[in-house]
Formats: sequence, structure tokens, C-alpha cells
Amino acid sequence: MRKVLFSALLMLGAALAQSTLTVITHDSFDLDKKLVAQFEAANKVRVRFVKGGDAGELLSRLILTRRAPIADVVYGLDNSLLARAKQMDLLTPYKSPNLAKVPAQFRLDEAGYLNTVDYGYVALNYDRAYFQKAGLALPKTLDDLGKPEYAKLTVVESPATSSPGLAFLLATVNHYGEAGAWAWWNAARASGMKVTRGWNDAYYKDFSKNGGKYPIVLSYASSPAAEVFYADGYNPAKLPAQSPTANLLLTGSTWLQLEGVGILKGAKQPALARKFVDFMLSGPVQADIPTRMWVYPAVSGIKLDPVFKFAQTPTLQPAPAALTSNPQRLVDAWVNNVLRAR
Repeated sequence: MRKVLFSALLMLGAALAQSTLTVITHDSFDLDKKLVAQFEAANKVRVRFVKGGDAGELLSRLILTRRAPIADVVYGLDNSLLARAKQMDLLTPYKSPNLAKVPAQFRLDEAGYLNTVDYGYVALNYDRAYFQKAGLALPKTLDDLGKPEYAKLTVVESPATSSPGLAFLLATVNHYGEAGAWAWWNAARASGMKVTRGWNDAYYKDFSKNGGKYPIVLSYASSPAAEVFYADGYNPAKLPAQSPTANLLLTGSTWLQLEGVGILKGAKQPALARKFVDFMLSGPVQADIPTRMWVYPAVSGIKLDPVFKFAQTPTLQPAPAALTSNPQRLVDAWVNNVLRAR
């Protein structure tokens, strides 16, 4: 009896002693639970995921808790937020061996503060049915979009709280210069353009395709592919002629977004954190990402679902490195010159 009790206590102690790895992510993070379970079994660990809001909100939360980190690993910070994360000393460098499989143009940094997991193109989308029914021509330029007839049909995310919103801000500043960008934003807002907190609200609440009243939304160039994928009766062997939404790739409106995974400074499980970084760049995870988060895998050679024929690669305007060296300054300037200007 004592031996049975002793064995039971040992098993209970082992279960209680099992390590927990905490991973904080943006709200759009999604990964096959089977893959996570395999990682847990291989490393004898329980992975606890914490949703931290949109990427901009996630960064703010990490800054507020940096003296007592609430996670070991962060996924979802991007190339527009990395400079701020490094400035606030949030990350511990770790360069995964799997980063060698990521093309140089998609690497966030060579020191390993963030290892690139995926990339995507922030772009405007429009609701085909709305424009066809209204008999309305599409805007041809960013200047057109800022005019009343189109601005009142458009919803974008706030640069202060959303990574797509910040990407769009960077694109407009790159296109117009700072003074020109503030003028454009103010004119567009005065003409009815809505600025909302994050991507989920913009796409799932305000976009007319999902029951809202705005037929132009700031999203991703891969979003039309997602609309086809989630349609009833999707069959990759019998793709429809077109998607219900399409991209509006206006010059000065698109931006390359690189998302990464990194280890938080002060992580309680640094060894397991390094393994999780490697895991996120592994083949099975990379193959799972495209039809879950609708971005492209960073690792070369991953086969995409046929539905990605409805995604597009926009032509990007060259941008100086200085533009992303201190994006917080631009966000603050946007708040002062646009948000508080009315």
C-alpha cells in the first residue's frame, strides 16, 4: 500500500513539476493544435498561449510589463515594431539555425532579436459585389481614395494600435512625405474615412463583405484568397473564376510586413524558448501557417495551397531604412497632427 501511495505521489510530483512555456501572440495567431501537442510531448512541456491584442497593443503590453515579463516568447511583432522593441530592451537575441532557410530579404535582423516566421503585404481590399451593384468605378490613386466619394467608403486601422495600420502610415509617409501624409490623412478623415482600433474590427465588423458599411478595408493582399478558402464547398481542384473581394493596389498604399518570433528578456524558460523559436521555423509549422493566418511562410520551398492564386504580390515603392528606424516618432506625430487635429 505504501509503495502504491509512494508511486502515486511521485507521478503527481512529476506532473506538477512539468515546465510551462508561456507564449504571447497577437490576436490573429492560429496554429494546428496537433503541432503544438507534438512540441509539448517532445519537450515535456505545457505551452500556454496568451493573446495580447493587435500587434501594436501587444508591444505596448510588453513595454508595460518589461520589469516582470508575462511570457517567455513573443510572436507577432513585425518590422515596423522591432526598432521600438529593441529600444525598450524587450528581447534577448537568439538566432535559430532554421533562419538559414529564410531568404535574406525576408530576415528581420541578423542578430536574432526576431526570427522571421512569415511575411505578407498590407493592402487595401474591396467588396466586388458592392461596387458592381453601385455601378461605381474604383479609385485609381491614393489621392482619389482621400476624396469624399471614396473616403466615406473606407475603413483603416489606427497606426497607434495596429500593425497593419502602422504599415499603412509608413506607406503614406513614404509616398507623400510627412507633411503631405498628414494633409492626406486629415482630408480623408474629414471626408468620412473611418479609423478603427484593429484589424479584427475593421475586417469583421466594418467591412461590407461581413455586414459592415465600408466596402474598402485595409487588410492584406492575401485576404481575397482567404475569402475563397472559407467559402462553402471550397475545392482546391475547382477554384472559382474570381474571389468575392479583390485587392486595390494603389501606389503608396502597400507595405511588406515581416512577422517574427523572439525570446523576451527575463524569460523563465530560456532553453525551451529557443526550442519554440526553432519550432516556429520548422517545416510542418511553416506549411500550416498560410491557410491559418493568411501570410506567406518565411522559409523557402514551402508549397502553398492552390487558393493562393487569388493573392497578389504588389509592386512596392522603395523605402529608406530611416523610415522604420523610429516608427514611434511617426505614430506620435500622427496622433498630434491627425488624431488630435479635429
